[in-house]
Amino acid sequence: MKKLLIPFIALLMIVALGSCSGSKEIAYFQNIDSISLAASKGLYDARIMPKDELTITVSGEDPEVVRPFNLTVQSTLNLSTASNLAGASGRLMPYLVDNNGDIRFPVVGKLHVMGLTKRECEELILEKIRPHFTEGKEPIVTVIMSSFRVTVIGEVGRANVLPVTTEKMSVIEALAACGDLSIYGKRKNILLIREDPTGQKTAHRIDLTDANIFNSPYYYVQQNDIIYVEPNTVKAKNSSIGQSTTIWFSFIGIVTSVASLLVNILRD
Repeated sequence: MKKLLIPFIALLMIVALGSCSGSKEIAYFQNIDSISLAASKGLYDARIMPKDELTITVSGEDPEVVRPFNLTVQSTLNLSTASNLAGASGRLMPYLVDNNGDIRFPVVGKLHVMGLTKRECEELILEKIRPHFTEGKEPIVTVIMSSFRVTVIGEVGRANVLPVTTEKMSVIEALAACGDLSIYGKRKNILLIREDPTGQKTAHRIDLTDANIFNSPYYYVQQNDIIYVEPNTVKAKNSSIGQSTTIWFSFIGIVTSVASLLVNILRD
């Protein structure tokens, strides 16, 4: 019996070693020394999309003059419903961008902000409110895009819905925030599902072993992106082993132990 067990264990070890992925399947950015990263030059600016929340502050020398342009709620509101609001006389209320990409701004009225960067939105608002201020006393407009979310699922350390508070996060940062890919995750076939301002979803594939990801238009995540890491064939095969198969393995182990015991008894 022992003679049979030794070859069986050796076979299991060979199968296990053979199933391990080589470095070419696991290492990231393998060709980074042989490609140009010139296309990645430039600073990324997130663009406003429907359902984004914007916190907009208008400040100036005279608080009374800028007060009408700051949408506030009274401090008597329940703080749990206004935890993201901030202000002096009250708490600044965030503006929710509607499905048409518009917000309703005090005094000015409707403003179309979809597709604008933070800076472009500030310039638009300043242009609209400038006539309400005396010359030489131009106000300061500050726009903050409240955190948007990115969903990471699949073969990662921990699936998560990530808040993006800096308006800028790369796919690499999103994966790292979720504990990186597990050894079973497909590095060459990361799925990115993206939603455009009209709600249309599109699918894109990312290869983490290719350093050209830094030149990709999908390097930085956007609002409501979904990143899915597909399991490799090893994990897929392992997951196909159902509960009944596990029970059979346990049963075989018990039978083998009993048979070994009987052989030893009979020898004696």
